[in-house]
Amino acid sequence: MKLPHFLKCFVAALLCVGVFTFASAPTLAADTAGAPQAGAHEAAKVEAHDAHEGHGHAAGPVVTVLSQFGYSYLTAFMFVLSILVASMFFILIHHLFDAGWSVPVMRIAENMACLIFPWGLVALIPILALSTLGYIHPWMNIDPATDAALNVKKILFNKGSFNVGLVLIFLFWGWMAHSFRRFSVAQDKDGAAVWTRKARFLAGWGVYAFAVTVTVVVFLLMKSLQHQFFSTMYGVYYFAGSMWVTFATFYGILRWRMNFELKPVVSKVTVHALGLLFFAFTVFYAYIHFSQYFLIWNAAMPEETFWYVLREQGSWWGVGMLILFGHFFLPFLLLLRIDAKMSLAVMGPMIVWAWLMHYLDVTFNVMPVLYPDGLHITLWDPLCWGGLSAAFGFLWWKSYHSLPAWPQKHPRLKEATTHHEVPRSAEAGAHH
Repeated sequence: MKLPHFLKCFVAALLCVGVFTFASAPTLAADTAGAPQAGAHEAAKVEAHDAHEGHGHAAGPVVTVLSQFGYSYLTAFMFVLSILVASMFFILIHHLFDAGWSVPVMRIAENMACLIFPWGLVALIPILALSTLGYIHPWMNIDPATDAALNVKKILFNKGSFNVGLVLIFLFWGWMAHSFRRFSVAQDKDGAAVWTRKARFLAGWGVYAFAVTVTVVVFLLMKSLQHQFFSTMYGVYYFAGSMWVTFATFYGILRWRMNFELKPVVSKVTVHALGLLFFAFTVFYAYIHFSQYFLIWNAAMPEETFWYVLREQGSWWGVGMLILFGHFFLPFLLLLRIDAKMSLAVMGPMIVWAWLMHYLDVTFNVMPVLYPDGLHITLWDPLCWGGLSAAFGFLWWKSYHSLPAWPQKHPRLKEATTHHEVPRSAEAGAHH
């Protein structure tokens, strides 16, 4: 696959950054005897001890240029990945429920999900490398025999599961996403019902595999940053936020393109349904996040509560309050009215706000490990977030224009464009 010129420049910039950071790392880590891995190892042991004893918060790894870049890159990667995996789930539920209203959005979601492979896997490589070297996940350099919290989870939290498991899951996701798009494109040519049946069969068992694999990936990449932490709801928590920001993204793309190539197939029902789902996941996210918080505090177990205690230190308390009001109360109150979901004046700023809130939410999960005393913004944060978002946005745009903008012969296409619309004559008669 030939690399676009835009991505060549982006990759070249990352390589230059890598050369600089590796060249400067020894001097920056001189106080730790030139061994950042050992520093991370010792810090991780302190973290484990503090969490086990129920202390207020745990120490993070030694801060170096590479660790700063690694944590910023991980935050940006988890943000972008959330939209890709949520697009996959959108495809799954479309086929499972045999939906009609969602047909005009399908090609947007299919091309988004297909970015998981190869590009999502390529973007994962820096995380695998930096984690193995001890710059991101501290547990990588801890002997499970010396850490009770890690020992009971070593079947999942080990280098083999981390490196091999993540690659295999991304390959599986890529196969599933490309299969759905292949079925859809094949149906564009012959209109055969067999492609619909294949997609429904894949969605029937794929939704279970999706749930398990997303949970494993989130546990490995984010939850394991503090391996002592227990939460059975963490995967659903990430999923809820992912769907929330993805429905906002789909809404923005649809409203943008409905004046161009999607104009013949987009109805008011499709626009309103996306706004309604964005509103629904505003509530669902708040419910899941509050449930996790409530259950952890009610149980009062040190291996759980320390995670929230750490996120009440310094400016993290303010970040938590901003997420509470900005991720739930503000969009909830603004979108209560039915007509607000159809108003671009309301939804336009809300889409930008959703991106900011979701990125802040991912930051709230990742960055307190490195900066336990409060929010600390470096140049790496906007560079990684903006760079990855722009790169994947460009790749999606290129893929989107390589295929028809909507499924041409989908069996529900006519329903999506006409069935739910009230004819003007009937609407006029209702007023008499």
